Amino acid sequence: MPCDAAALISSAKPAVFWSDRPDAPEPCPALRGPINTDLCIIGAGFTGLWTALQALEENPGRRVVLLEAENVAFGASSRNGGFCEASLTHGFFNGLRHWADDLSTLERLGTENLSAIIDTAQRHGIDADIHRTDQVSFALSDWQITALAENAKIYTEHEIPHALLTADGARAVADSPTYLGALVDHDSLALIDPARLAWGLRDTVLKLGASLYEQSRVTSITDAGSSLLVSTNDGRVSADRVVVATNAWAEPVRQMRRYVVPVYDHVLMTEPLSDHQMAEIGWSDRQALTDAANQFHYYRLTADNRILWGGYDANYYFGNGMGPAYEQRPSSHQLLAGHFFDTFPQLEGLGFSHRWAGPIGTTSKFTAAFGHGYDNKLAWVAGYAGLGVGASRFGAGVALDLVDGLETERTQLEMVRKKPLPFPPEPLRNIVIQATRRAIAKNDRTGRPGMLLRVLERFGVGFDS
Repeated sequence: MPCDAAALISSAKPAVFWSDRPDAPEPCPALRGPINTDLCIIGAGFTGLWTALQALEENPGRRVVLLEAENVAFGASSRNGGFCEASLTHGFFNGLRHWADDLSTLERLGTENLSAIIDTAQRHGIDADIHRTDQVSFALSDWQITALAENAKIYTEHEIPHALLTADGARAVADSPTYLGALVDHDSLALIDPARLAWGLRDTVLKLGASLYEQSRVTSITDAGSSLLVSTNDGRVSADRVVVATNAWAEPVRQMRRYVVPVYDHVLMTEPLSDHQMAEIGWSDRQALTDAANQFHYYRLTADNRILWGGYDANYYFGNGMGPAYEQRPSSHQLLAGHFFDTFPQLEGLGFSHRWAGPIGTTSKFTAAFGHGYDNKLAWVAGYAGLGVGASRFGAGVALDLVDGLETERTQLEMVRKKPLPFPPEPLRNIVIQATRRAIAKNDRTGRPGMLLRVLERFGVGFDS
């Protein structure tokens, strides 16, 4: 770690780069008093916004109300890296491990979903800097070279476009002394500006007739027979149907907390690179980059040539701990800064403009879980494990199918029909998660999974950072 890492971090603004803009939309007012609607959506992040948009496009006369506890895209929807992946299964190999029988369908649906996201932005004039690109995963140790070569063989068997690169080929993508090889996924991802996508979806659903109430945290849901009563501190919604899209917050439906835990992910954004600094690192094709470890970094360039650098140090706090107190963790941000300059030593002295963190909602299989309640008048979806930028649109569609009682190709998927293994209650939950984190770190050092990770895999539980 460079000796001035702590100073670099302390000078970075503790704010989310994507939403730290003067043109952020003015919040809508909070809900006051009683209203009636056909569909009430709790949560106005990507899942809630996509639910509203699809509901209105499929049924233009439908009355739709969104309730947001904070402001639009307050949570993971604005705090991510803007990696919009086609995969609905946290990557092809996680899908192959858990849903081999459905994988060809899931891959096709994921590809269609990504295309639909891009098409929606074009149709509605949403300027979110969306552009398709390759994703490159770098090997940083000998065991990772072997793992990427094995993955490339499986890609070939399944006719998935890819390229396996030598160390020289990897360093031709972006110049780092740490790169020993790489695997390139072709055309499986788009990079976006997540806040501008969320704000564009917000404007679109309002134009289509939705009602949005911000600063309106839901305090309870009660069954009123033919409808559900959704209460906030100052208002109440009587709704025929309810979709809960609160992801890591896993509220107000208690059942969600059995399957979804919040894990805090940390991110840095650099100052814009000069032309000389850009030439020093190469990266002329501006691909989405990551590394092949279980505790991995993800990084990308922004439109003004900043580098977003995130991941690796994912933290769970006892009792599903969440809140502002966990969003600024100097040790995690300093660790990330050290890794950044290990990767690109030629950029030492470059400053960081922003630092932030946010909770990723994850399940034991690293893919979304689905549920319903109140005689199927309510459906919920949560737990995208960091890949919700793309998968949230698919999750929203499934939730709509479920709450409307439709049997579709999506609802027949095992991933939808069967929930992942629930997390144990505290204090065992914290003990298992922290032990798993230590086992993952050891696996990254040695290339050997160890007993705990083998047992978890036998029970169908994924592991990743």
